[in-house]
Amino acid sequence: MTNALPLSTIIAPWHVVHTKPRAEARALENLERQGFEVFLPLITLQKVRRAKLANITEPMFSRYLFLRTTAAMEDLSVVRSTLGVSQLVRFGTVPAKVPHAWVEAMRVQPAVQETLHKQGDRVLLGDGMLKGLEAVYMHADGEMRAMVLIDLLSKPHLISYEVAHLLPQD
Repeated sequence: MTNALPLSTIIAPWHVVHTKPRAEARALENLERQGFEVFLPLITLQKVRRAKLANITEPMFSRYLFLRTTAAMEDLSVVRSTLGVSQLVRFGTVPAKVPHAWVEAMRVQPAVQETLHKQGDRVLLGDGMLKGLEAVYMHADGEMRAMVLIDLLSKPHLISYEVAHLLPQD
């Protein structure tokens, strides 16, 4: 019988870094230059920009990224003074740690992509002759348009409408 070390002692845990506002990429780059292994999970979302639908990639956890040290560099004091970093997340004096398996699970999955509207969502038409009418989002109709179901003259009608002018209804 061998005395094998537990996996948790072989694979270093990940630490959580809190960055300055919108400085995740800057912190990532500067920490990597110092030799740290750093991971910034990203998500791709559909958003309306300048009256057009655009796919925007942004950090999954705003202002947070994950950092892992190597055996040679256990000193975390340099992290706080890194450009783009606000602080290392701590519970009291102990740095917060995330299990290696959690970070690897995020790495394995592709960047999540979320659409602005999903089938069945209630929307409000925000422009044109039908402005102000309620509709039900059905599906995408190309990059810039979507099929919506509206009730006109007591009868449902399926029409194509610009996605940028579909407003979410609470």
